[in-house]
Amino acid sequence: MKRSKKKNRIIAWLGVAALLALLPLVFRAPMALLVLNQMGTAIVLALSYNIVLGRAGLLSFGHAIYFGLGGFAAVRLLAASAAGAVAVPVPFIPLAGGVGGLIFALTFGSFSVKRTGIGFAMITLCTVELVVAAGSVLGRFYGGAADRTLAPAFFGFDFATEIEVYYVIAFWLFASLLAARRFLQTPLGQMAAAVRDNPERAAYVGYNPRLVRLLAFCVGGFFAGIAGGLFAINYEFVGGETISLTTSFQILMMAFIGGIGSFIGPVLGAIIFTLLQTVVSNYTGLWILYSGILFVAVARFAPAGLAGLIEMHAPAARAGRLGLLVRPYLAVGMPAAVCLAACVGLLELADHWRDAESWQLETSLYGLVLDTGAPLVWLGFGLVAVVAFGLARHGLPALHEAWHAAVVEDGKSN
Repeated sequence: MKRSKKKNRIIAWLGVAALLALLPLVFRAPMALLVLNQMGTAIVLALSYNIVLGRAGLLSFGHAIYFGLGGFAAVRLLAASAAGAVAVPVPFIPLAGGVGGLIFALTFGSFSVKRTGIGFAMITLCTVELVVAAGSVLGRFYGGAADRTLAPAFFGFDFATEIEVYYVIAFWLFASLLAARRFLQTPLGQMAAAVRDNPERAAYVGYNPRLVRLLAFCVGGFFAGIAGGLFAINYEFVGGETISLTTSFQILMMAFIGGIGSFIGPVLGAIIFTLLQTVVSNYTGLWILYSGILFVAVARFAPAGLAGLIEMHAPAARAGRLGLLVRPYLAVGMPAAVCLAACVGLLELADHWRDAESWQLETSLYGLVLDTGAPLVWLGFGLVAVVAFGLARHGLPALHEAWHAAVVEDGKSN
């Protein structure tokens, strides 16, 4: 049994490696590679935060500090390598970011992990503002730019193309996934969860809760610094916005949407948030609003995140009863999607109407040219939203019955 599980894990990791290797062959467009590069960086960053919050239970509002300061260290080393002062190839640059993130996590964590809960959160909030304000004094260190193509070549590669940068990010993404998974299985990773759940009991059996929290916090800072190094390589520039409170909240959103505490959750959250930030933002300026709505919806209806929603279906899958949920899901999901599309249409109409002049009220939406000044357009979208919402609610009782038959009864039988 153990040998079979180990074999399955190896096959799964080989599948992840193959997927990362083949993605640029499927998505060949330059824009797609840019999105993939940003997505890989975001996944590593979300994984780092999941260690701090999901495993150690430390709600940090300042995680961007270790991402940004790690990026600063990486871009400085990259600039020095490009100038010939040191000979460090591009693939090794993220290590400088990791070390930088680790050092600053150890520095700030040494006093912040003395508290937990709201106290710790407030300390991190003050810390990020302190670090941002320090930029007025240490402005020359904060950020920088470098040309990665001037760094020493690595086996003939000068990383002038996006696909070469992608494989550097893919390597560090795979290594981070493997290392983070391994950390969660180590005694330290297990004890971090124990300290999160019951610090008094952990102290009673001889462990120092503060030390355990500090070590987990430093591990999260290291991976955040790795993400900062990948950011520096990808953009060849790191600015002060990487350490901002806004970036910290974006990291929190990625982890929370995907599912805090689940290993796959931050991966899902980072993918979705990156698509919103890169793809959806090309079509609408309201992507931040949609991100916020998604965050609120997950908090209200799926506190365990998207990964939690997937895991909820595991009993039905084991019992072979997922088929019972297909028709009820379609009966609720299709009108819900129409309702969502209508609500998005109303928001887009309102956004265009607010900014447009009186002679520029027409806008293109869903392939249609619509006049935002025409009451019938607004009435039509509103009517569609109301009707679709009613149809979705009408299908909920049947969905509840199917869920009870597929999941709850299976749980009772077990």
